Amino acid sequence: MSQFCNDIKVDFKRVARQGATITLKLFTATLQNVMRTLQWDNTGVKIKGRQLHHPLLAYVLVLTTTNISQAERMLAHFHKASGMIDPRLNLAKTIFMRKALVSYDPLTLNGTYISECSCNLYLGREMNMLNDLSPELSRRKRAAWGAIKSIEDVVKRTINARLRAHLFDSTVLPALTYASECWSLRKQE
Repeated sequence: MSQFCNDIKVDFKRVARQGATITLKLFTATLQNVMRTLQWDNTGVKIKGRQLHHPLLAYVLVLTTTNISQAERMLAHFHKASGMIDPRLNLAKTIFMRKALVSYDPLTLNGTYISECSCNLYLGREMNMLNDLSPELSRRKRAAWGAIKSIEDVVKRTINARLRAHLFDSTVLPALTYASECWSLRKQE
């Protein structure tokens, strides 16, 4: 990893503890450094005139492509590049989703089949290729009811309406609206 033109060697086995803030930052910085070495200018999906090929968040890397062969090439390039660093690509945890227009060829890396799924959690939201929000809305309703149950005893014993409103606003609403900024609000979607 390079910081201010000086190479820094970090022993991930000693430093990395799951959930530690520094682990996440080191992993993300290292992954971004690997991504800079890949020549993916003509890969991915064009959105608003720019090629989008790898939105990155923490331990999750999303590769966006237009076909399976391009996905296999990108995955192979990433696997080769990430082999130079310690946090390697874990094929057991690697999954892919496909839109209906993409061919039904299997996705493989070095002869290993990558498992396909129809929905996945990403950024706290359940995503599916049909862009169906009903499973996500059900999850949010269950989370909100769970939050209501967690404050139920306090609310029953409290007469103060402002405190009740504050409890609702600080526990139930966040549970209900979590990741809602990703939802499409247009009728046609």
